[in-house]
Amino acid sequence: MGEATVAVPLWAWAAVGAVIAVMLAIDVLLHRDNHVIELREALVWSGVWIGAGLLFGLVVWFGLGGDPAIAYYSGYLLEKALSVDNVFVFALLFGYFGVPPGLQHKVLFWGVVGALVFRLLFIFAGAELLDRLAWAAFVLGAFLVWTGWRLAVRGEPDVNPERNVVVRLFRRVVPTEPRYHGDRFTARVDGRRRATLLLVTLVAIEATDVVFAIDSVAAILAITTNTFLVWTATAFAVLGLRSLYFCLAGLLRHFGYLRYGLALLLAFAGVKLMLAETPVGKLPIWLTLAVVVLTLAVSVGASVLVARRGRATT
Repeated sequence: MGEATVAVPLWAWAAVGAVIAVMLAIDVLLHRDNHVIELREALVWSGVWIGAGLLFGLVVWFGLGGDPAIAYYSGYLLEKALSVDNVFVFALLFGYFGVPPGLQHKVLFWGVVGALVFRLLFIFAGAELLDRLAWAAFVLGAFLVWTGWRLAVRGEPDVNPERNVVVRLFRRVVPTEPRYHGDRFTARVDGRRRATLLLVTLVAIEATDVVFAIDSVAAILAITTNTFLVWTATAFAVLGLRSLYFCLAGLLRHFGYLRYGLALLLAFAGVKLMLAETPVGKLPIWLTLAVVVLTLAVSVGASVLVARRGRATT
């Protein structure tokens, strides 16, 4: 049975939602004191979220079959890889706004919740569009190829909030306070309720993430249009973004070739999506998984090798 034709009952959606809600609640309780996330704690939580994502793939395998499980793992790995760019942007935004280390987890938590909502909307809209309009696959595929090219040739992403339309509109409409008031998103100043700088930072992260959501959802829809598989792969990958940030924020510059690997994967997803509407048809799902794994392995391996050679020559 093809992964796109698998029927998933409503209770399965509810069960996954309940599991995610419980894990998020545990995360909130453990970090309610706004302590600084150290590397060891970040590594432990990264292991928990990665383990949950991989374990759910086995649930899909035994419950729905091999092809759906391979599609899930392919989407999960792709989304996980693309989320590295999110981490880089988070680091730039936190530096721009001077977010204290103890408050970064709270901003990321609500940022991830918003990211899940945006992605869920884009998943259903994208899947419906591809199902109703055959030519949409060519438009979306071309968009992914162009995004891959842009990612390969651009420098650091421009995340200056002062040029972000959403952030500028928010500051114009909502009275804001250019300071932090502990971990509060709003505070009463001179008898008037105002948005704190922490809320402005969250708005900037959410506005930036919309662009990433469009790219990543389009890429996973090129792998499978089964909304349950796309949603779960995206959700489990995105939920580990906070821990991934605290693990990788200071190491991203050492993975110089990873950006080119991600660009290649986006372009591959675009070509795959367009080929599905031609006589060539859909590429085998195992081939997609192989391309994702091989591309990530080569780009990360090349980055590490070049970095080691650079240190050896200095």
